[in-house]
Amino acid sequence: MISAVAEMYGIHPQTLRLYEREGLLKPSRTEGNTRLYTDEDLQRLEFILNLARDLGVNISGMAIILQMRERMEEMQRQIQDFVKYIQEEVLSRANAAADPSRGAIVPIRRPFPPVPTVRKK
Repeated sequence: MISAVAEMYGIHPQTLRLYEREGLLKPSRTEGNTRLYTDEDLQRLEFILNLARDLGVNISGMAIILQMRERMEEMQRQIQDFVKYIQEEVLSRANAAADPSRGAIVPIRRPFPPVPTVRKK
């Protein structure tokens, strides 16, 4: 709840409401409209408070930093997915290399045994 979180972090509940209004925090709500903060919300709040208290970043700056952080996390996920794809592809091709008839770009045909030539006399 907002009062417990405000007390835990030594801030005024209005500060939490401001962060929510500005889109920096998005706590879930109960049916009675009480704010509920998840562990993820609290980690985000700690990051926001670090920006404000230790670095003197204003709300606009916080919004930009948080957006950049989210984009970086998304790019990291995409890179991890790409690396996983590459690893699977390399493994697949390595397995295909063990059997040249599998995975070849051009199908490999087994050579036919030489046809005996018939000589005329």
